[in-house]
Amino acid sequence: MTSPDPHALPLLEALHSTPARRYLSTEPIDDDVIRAILDAAIRGPSAGNGQFWAWIVVRDPETKKQIADWYREGWERHYGSRREQILGAPDGGPMSKRSFLAADHLANHLEEAPVWIIPVLLGAAKSTNPRLGSSIYGAVQHLILAARAHGLGATLTTLHIGHEEDVRALLGLPEDALTMALIPLGHPSKGRWSEPKRRPLDEVVHFEKFKSN
Repeated sequence: MTSPDPHALPLLEALHSTPARRYLSTEPIDDDVIRAILDAAIRGPSAGNGQFWAWIVVRDPETKKQIADWYREGWERHYGSRREQILGAPDGGPMSKRSFLAADHLANHLEEAPVWIIPVLLGAAKSTNPRLGSSIYGAVQHLILAARAHGLGATLTTLHIGHEEDVRALLGLPEDALTMALIPLGHPSKGRWSEPKRRPLDEVVHFEKFKSN
């Protein structure tokens, strides 16, 4: 597959056309592309410029298979066990049918994505600060947009966290580290780059104070 010119994608176009991509091919991704994506990620905002993070690149099939099994436990617990309920719900429910089927596909094919990126916050495991993630999620979005520029799909997932300690041990992380996401990367195998449907601005934006309907 011919890779696009990552410098040719206008920023605002990328911001408006980077939905979660959950159908990913097994086509390999070159190391230099992964490095370029991560080099963009680490330019993202970091609280106090502390950069208390690590970025784990996972390619090993055995590691991915083990974590994917744990991920599927989380998927089944939170969503898969409600498959009929979700698919039978009217449009406008908490999860659309299309989103459910895409997420279900990802859960069952997670280890097939050629590369995973696992962002980690060091010293975070015992924190009680609910806003701790702000120290890395801006950088995660940088990563996803950089992947988009290289023609790669990505999505931010967290369903592995039911086995956080096991994942930490498997990846050799310090005891005080916390995984903040699992991001599978791959060339999209289904769907297209398009603007995600969102509620109108007037329904979600409030000026000065929150106003209930």
